[in-house]
Amino acid sequence: MKTIIDEMPDRQLLRQRLIDALHRGPVVVEFRKVNGELRTMPCTLRNDLMPPAPKLDEDAPIRKHSDATISVWCTDKQSWRSFRIDSVISFDPL
Repeated sequence: MKTIIDEMPDRQLLRQRLIDALHRGPVVVEFRKVNGELRTMPCTLRNDLMPPAPKLDEDAPIRKHSDATISVWCTDKQSWRSFRIDSVISFDPL
């Protein structure tokens, strides 16, 4: 069932519901990119639909975690992508 974000003003609840849906399987997320372009992205966080986690490089800089974004496996581009929670327009589990 497609969730329209205007119907969900609590961003923490939105984040948790979206992450839960992504762990269950593919989700189509519609959001506005930083450049203003509208993007519809099929993505997931379900382990069996993603590649194995890469080996960590101990020399690589540590990236700061942000609750404002979600990193996902984009199923059409076959790569990691991220989006800002406040840019999400809707999401629809497949």
